[in-house]
Parts: sequence; C-alpha cells; structure tokens
Amino acid sequence: MLKFVLNCLLLLPLLIVFMLESLLKLFIPKKRKSVTGEIVLITGAGHGIGRLTAYEFAKLKSKLVLWDINKHGIEETAAECKRLGAKVHTFVVDCSNREDIYSSAKKVKAEIGDVSILVNNAGVVYTSDLFATQDPQIEKTFEVNVLAHFWTTKAFLPAMMKNNHGHIVTVASAAGHTAVPFLMAYCSSKFAAVGFHRALTEELAALGRTGVKTSCLCPNFINTGFIKNPSTSLGPTLEPEEVVSKLMKGILTDQKMIFVPSSISVLTVVERMLPERFMGILKQKINVKFDAVIGYKIKGQ
Repeated sequence: MLKFVLNCLLLLPLLIVFMLESLLKLFIPKKRKSVTGEIVLITGAGHGIGRLTAYEFAKLKSKLVLWDINKHGIEETAAECKRLGAKVHTFVVDCSNREDIYSSAKKVKAEIGDVSILVNNAGVVYTSDLFATQDPQIEKTFEVNVLAHFWTTKAFLPAMMKNNHGHIVTVASAAGHTAVPFLMAYCSSKFAAVGFHRALTEELAALGRTGVKTSCLCPNFINTGFIKNPSTSLGPTLEPEEVVSKLMKGILTDQKMIFVPSSISVLTVVERMLPERFMGILKQKINVKFDAVIGYKIKGQ
C-alpha cells in the first residue's frame, strides 16, 4: 500500500501538467474531423435525437444507414436526408431483438459496406415506480437501452478494429450518473450504458486500437415527448436541436463524455464527494418532477 502511495506521489508533476493542458484546451478550439464519405449507422433514427443526428451527418456528406422499428418514421427521416444531398439506406429493425439486429447488420455489410460510425441511439422509457412497471417493460428497457449496444457493437466493431478507424457513440442520459425516483428501470439501464461506454473505451485502449474513438451523450430532460411534463431547477427542458448540436461537436472532436448541460458533470462529481444527508437536501432543491404512474399505495390512502 505504501509503495502504491509513493508511486502516486511521483505522478503529481504529470497531474499538474495535464491539468494545465486541459485548461489551455478550454480556450483553444479543437479541430473537427471530417466525416465525408463515412458510413454512419444510427439506431432509433425515425424520430427525436436520432432523426436530427441523421440530418447533421447528411449535411456533412456522410453515407447514412437508418434503423428504426417505425417504417414511416425512418422513411420521413430518409426523405429529408436525401433532400440534403446524402445517400441513405433504411432498415426496419427491432432493437429489442438480437437476431433481428444481427441479420440486419449482415445485410448492411453485404449491401452497403463497413460501418465506420455507429450511433447507438434507440431507447425506451417507462415513467413508473417499481411496482407499476411490468416485467416485460423492464426486460424491454434493458434489451433496447443496453443489450442492443452489445449486439450492434459486436457486429460492426471488428471492421473498425481491423482498420483502426471508427467511432462508437453511446446515447445514454444524465440518469446514467445520478438516480431519479420513478425511473428505476430507465436509470438502471442508463447506468449500464455508461458502464458499457467506459469499459469499451478501456478495452480498445488495452488492445491498442486508438484509432477507434468512443463518445457518450448524457443529457438532462429533452423535449421529445417521451417523458410527460418534466421539470427541474437545473434549468429548462432541453430542446432536441441543442442536444444534437452538442452531440455533433463531441463526435467531431472525439469527446469521450458529452454532458448537456455541462453543469451535470459537476453534479456527478459532487454526488460522490458530499455527505449523503446533504445530497438528499440538494436533490430536494433540484426538484426533479414529471408525470409518473405510482403502483405502491400507502395504507389508509
């Protein structure tokens, strides 16, 4: 233990250098990489964040592969992407079904080519307490929000690793860092998604595949209609356009963790440092609210 502490003390000069480097980077804009011609696959592209992300990649002349369970939704997204000048391929895919993911991935590779940017965006949410959340809803939450990330990544990562070039984007949530009542299944799945991103990042580094980048998006409540009447003292509900703007900047500059708003990153650090009782009071002040189904009934009510 003593040897470990001494080794850590020897790293202090490096810590100071890296902190100064980080401060400098705040004032020096990082160059954005080109994604022209890259094959970009986006899950959940038929609406919301997935749709707007597809529009942004279309503007940057990427070749798009759009997945969604809603045929009408991805056709609408594809039409606008084509209007913007992009080549687009659409697939109706159920991201809660592993075999559907694998068979669709096989078609993509055979008909279009190797995906070089994968945006795991598809997600589901049920706003209810543990008792009002049905077992199939809990299973589906994990199948779409977490397990689908494993299946898509296993399908498309090998080509990226072979070329030492690519990008895996995990769309998670602020709820993947701090828990919220009545979103138990969702929070649990998003904690897992953040863990997936971090573990994948470490694994790629350990295997020397530094050309394959990773990014994880963690926004606060977004005005997409999935959660009804959300509010918090941290600020107004985010508009999808604002979130996608930050997401695209993060992808193009190879940012690993993208918090929207950025103040959430401070909250995640503070939660690990401050006393539990104080955090309880702070969370009351943050005052997260939304419409939810409560299955648990207190006796006498």
